[in-house]
Amino acid sequence: MSEQVTPEVIVNPACNVGEGPLWHPDEQCLYWVDIPAAKLFKFSPDTGEVITYDTGAPVGGFTIHEDGRLLLFMAEGTVRLWHDGETETVIENLPEERGNRFNDVIADPEGRVFCGVLSTEERAGRLYRLDPDGSITVMLEDTGTANGMGFTPDLKQMYFCDSRQCTISAFDYDRSTGDLSNRQVIARPQGEEGRPDGMTVDAEGHIWSARWDGSRLVKMSPDGQAMEHLPFPVKKVSCVTFGGDDFTDMYVTTAGGGDRAQNGELAGALFRLNIGVKGRPEFRSRIS
Repeated sequence: MSEQVTPEVIVNPACNVGEGPLWHPDEQCLYWVDIPAAKLFKFSPDTGEVITYDTGAPVGGFTIHEDGRLLLFMAEGTVRLWHDGETETVIENLPEERGNRFNDVIADPEGRVFCGVLSTEERAGRLYRLDPDGSITVMLEDTGTANGMGFTPDLKQMYFCDSRQCTISAFDYDRSTGDLSNRQVIARPQGEEGRPDGMTVDAEGHIWSARWDGSRLVKMSPDGQAMEHLPFPVKKVSCVTFGGDDFTDMYVTTAGGGDRAQNGELAGALFRLNIGVKGRPEFRSRIS
């Protein structure tokens, strides 16, 4: 059934790297970014209105904060709270990440944020954890491109994608401490499957993996087995999230809008589809 569903184009801004879609339950809208363009988009399904904001610097990922603002993870290791164009700096920069930027991020049930960075010519990437008291800890060294993350419904494991190394891993996750342990690589997509990019986990525990250069969204079992492939009319499918009143609308970002001849005439568009699968609201950050 899923293969027959045609994804609906919601907004078509030709993003170079459309990423990080996140449903805001308070505002009943979807936010996402075009990373290199330093743009933040807001889409309201009830009205169809789209608002574009200039963030001043690339935003690799963001969370919804406990007070409803967005917590932006940016270039140079900068972290800022944002609402309607107004910002408040949480971290000015991370000296270790000069010339680099955050990529994907996720909040955990206790309000911590796991936040990955890209790798550079000088060194490999990292996965950090930003705690509510503002302290930041290196959780994982030697990553390629730190990307999509998600939690199992029982909150005992956390998934982590590395796009450059083409791996999806599962860690044992300790909710009380935020520690990660016992890493197991559960999938290594290859060839036409594309590279694992952003992801989310539905209410039943299935992984939904967006595939860069794979033209697809892949439903996977909790142990990493591919169950369904949902085709898209673009090469670079970058991320997916659940939203809407009942969290059954799947919003999917794409990239490659700067070269539509190569990546598809709808590359960089925001898509939506509904196949009756229910998601879960994402956890909120709680950083002092």
